Amino acid sequence: MVNEKKDYVSVVVLFIVNLINNVDRYTIAGVLPQVQQYYKINDSMGGMIQTVFLISFMIGSPICGFLGDRFNRKYVMLGGMIIWLICVCASTFIPGNMFPLFLGIRCLVGIGEASYVNICPTMISDMFTTDKRTRVYMLFYLAVPVGSGIGYIVSSNVESLTKSWQWGVRVTGVAGLAALAALILLVEEPERGAAERLEGKSSVRKSTSYWKDLKTLLKCPTYVVTTFAYTTLVFVSGTLTWWMPTIIEYSVAWARGYSSFDELPKEFKNETGIIFGLLTTAGGIVGVLLGNLLAQCLLYGWLGPWCKTKRAHLIAAGCGALISAPSLFIVFMFGYKSELLTWVMVAIAIIGLCFNWSLNVEVFNQIIAPERRSTAFSYVTMISHLLGDASGPYIIGSISDTIKSNHIDSPEWNYKSLAYASMLAPCMMVLSTILYFLAALIFVRDAKKLEREMKANRIDDEDNSKREICSIAVWASDDDLNPKSYKF
Repeated sequence: MVNEKKDYVSVVVLFIVNLINNVDRYTIAGVLPQVQQYYKINDSMGGMIQTVFLISFMIGSPICGFLGDRFNRKYVMLGGMIIWLICVCASTFIPGNMFPLFLGIRCLVGIGEASYVNICPTMISDMFTTDKRTRVYMLFYLAVPVGSGIGYIVSSNVESLTKSWQWGVRVTGVAGLAALAALILLVEEPERGAAERLEGKSSVRKSTSYWKDLKTLLKCPTYVVTTFAYTTLVFVSGTLTWWMPTIIEYSVAWARGYSSFDELPKEFKNETGIIFGLLTTAGGIVGVLLGNLLAQCLLYGWLGPWCKTKRAHLIAAGCGALISAPSLFIVFMFGYKSELLTWVMVAIAIIGLCFNWSLNVEVFNQIIAPERRSTAFSYVTMISHLLGDASGPYIIGSISDTIKSNHIDSPEWNYKSLAYASMLAPCMMVLSTILYFLAALIFVRDAKKLEREMKANRIDDEDNSKREICSIAVWASDDDLNPKSYKF
């Protein structure tokens, strides 16, 4: 019971760290137009801010995954958190004529996120058995939508109060110091594979070579397909969270007949940040809860024995992507006609996007052995962000600039160029749906393969233990050793 209480305390601290980091990721998005004006940059460079932030995140992920499978995971996270805090604060002091330096420092911010995103799930998997783990993951990943929503609200409102976008970003640095202290004092490193041992599934082996780990992962079709299904979804979520508030503001400026975005009242800009932040938070919470509820219904057959399936988590994730696709299409094609329609469709899209946050992790736990999970999560992180939200905002911004280059600078074409470019998002959601359902078809085979491997490990360990006992008995019975002089 004592250890269980410590585990729950650790999860709460890890949730707070996850929350603060997601708040920071979207503070820039909440004041993006002000940042663009401060540095005098176009949409492409506006998207590049998010891209360079994720470059170090992607580079750091395999490194942190390697370290997380072989060294104390808490210490790896602490090192990343310290780098993150320094860079977040430093990036807010860069003058307006030094945008490349700003990009360089924002690039390093991603190291902090890489240090915990790839390690926290493996720590949680060692703290809780399967019956509790899904619910704990659900709570842990609520930090993603909640943090994203708070990021918009905090940065836009602090900027409005202080007349400085920099203070909207610095807020997370102060909160990060408190989270760092809690991480040092309250989080304990769990034993690797502890949950599996409690369930009698395995005795974790020593880490194998890095190349063997990679080969094993590549030979798991469910892992590969699910990684790319998640990647297409991350592309959309990164694009939506980065550009949507700006698209809405351009749309309203055009609908109200303003000749320039600057004529849009400050109060409306603040309201946009608050509404989008609240929708992201509420929609994210609802999406995570509904996704897990649907997965539990399918896993345990709560809707009837006909719907009971081990493929539940992947089917639920695919359903979420399926919900988002038409909603995003409506937003970008017809959203300018009605602010209410835009907000409703955005809310539905966010709910569908957030179905999968905790579902993917549980899928990977069922097909990947404990001793290589940090490595597995690190490559999911690297690939999903490299091809997802690291490239998505920049790609959309570049397409927007190309469309806009043939028209006069006006709120109408600022909106249309970004909306037309963002039509790539619903197409990606259709692809994500297909990939998730494909992964569901092949999941059972890979899950059974891991069960056989873990069972073989347990049998081998039991045989080794018996051989050791026999060796001691033979040694103790040797007449030349005078066994009476030895006590065991």
